[in-house]
Amino acid sequence: MPVKDTHLTLDTPGEATYTESRSRFLGFAMHVTDETEAKAIIADMRKTYYDARHVCFAYVLGPDGAQSRQSDDGEPAGTAGAPIARRIASKELTDVLVVVVRYFGGVKLGTSRLGVAYKTAAADALEAATIRAVVATTAFRVAVPYTEADTAMRYVREAEAQITGRDYSATETILTVTVRLKSEEALRQRLAKIFTLRFLKPDDERVTNLQSE
Repeated sequence: MPVKDTHLTLDTPGEATYTESRSRFLGFAMHVTDETEAKAIIADMRKTYYDARHVCFAYVLGPDGAQSRQSDDGEPAGTAGAPIARRIASKELTDVLVVVVRYFGGVKLGTSRLGVAYKTAAADALEAATIRAVVATTAFRVAVPYTEADTAMRYVREAEAQITGRDYSATETILTVTVRLKSEEALRQRLAKIFTLRFLKPDDERVTNLQSE
C-alpha cells in the first residue's frame, strides 16, 4: 500500500459573520499545531467574547486527522460542534481549529436552523482562509567511504531527497538524508546497493518533519 505523506491544513486564517433571526454567529478558522495550542486559543476566545451566549468549536489534529474534539457549549446536543466538525471534514483538513461564537438575538431558532447557522458560519470562515499542502519527511544517517560518497549523493539527488547534514571521519563521509516518507524505502534500497555504505543505528534517530509542499 502506498505511503500517504501529504495532508491539507490552513495557511492563513479566515473569519466570517452570519446572521439568523437577529442572532449573530462569528466564525473563526485557523491552523493549530497541537491540542495545547487549540485549548489556549479557545480559552482566549472565551475571554475576548465573554459577553457571548455560546463559544462552540471543533478541531482536528495530526497528519491522519486521528485526534479530534468538538463542543456545543450549552447548545442542544449535535447542533454546533458536529456541524462545525463536518465542515472541516468536507475540506479534508487537519491541524485546524474552527470556533463559532454566538450572540443570541432573542429568538429561538430550533435545532434545524441552529445547525444550519453553525454550519454556515464555519463554512464561510473556512472559505475565507487559504489552504496549503503539507509534506511529511523523514531523516536518516548513513556513513559511506570517501570513494563512494559521490555515488551516494547522486542517488540522494535522483530521489529528490536532500542532504541536510554532513560530517567526516578519517575514512568516511557521514550524511544526514531527508526524504519524503513515500520515497524513503526506495531510497534506502538503492543506497544499500553501495556495499560499503552503512546505515547508522539506531533507526530511532529518525526524525519526522513537516514542510509546505
